[in-house]
Amino acid sequence: MSEERRKRRQERLAKDEPRTLPKPSLKAVVVVAILAVVALAIFIVWYRDNTRYDAFAKCLGAKQAKMYGAFWCPHCAEQKELFGPSFKYAPYVECGITGQKGIQQVCKDANIQHFPTWTFANGTRFEGKKSLEFLSDQTGCSLP
Repeated sequence: MSEERRKRRQERLAKDEPRTLPKPSLKAVVVVAILAVVALAIFIVWYRDNTRYDAFAKCLGAKQAKMYGAFWCPHCAEQKELFGPSFKYAPYVECGITGQKGIQQVCKDANIQHFPTWTFANGTRFEGKKSLEFLSDQTGCSLP
């Protein structure tokens, strides 16, 4: 084989060889690891804050406490904000009727005059926004 032919053959073989990806540098691996740890920490904090009162809100329902409120009531909104995202588990009765000025029949039957109104299994009722500590004292549900 001629020298020129040998060179062309080697070039062809070199082109056919599988190419390997460059190995990541240690610096890149460290940066990715740090970003993963930071993302995990943010998720843990977010999850803890968004589920903080879930058990408390569920306990209120189990102890037969109820909050009567209306979507247009600013004090009801403030009460809901105390629970954060966990309010979805709170025992809530909506008294407002969308598009009307009246209130739901269930609220009339319960003789609800002001919003929010909390009722408890022992028959007591309290009007106005209440602290979570107050609700805990009334029901025996423990706060986180």
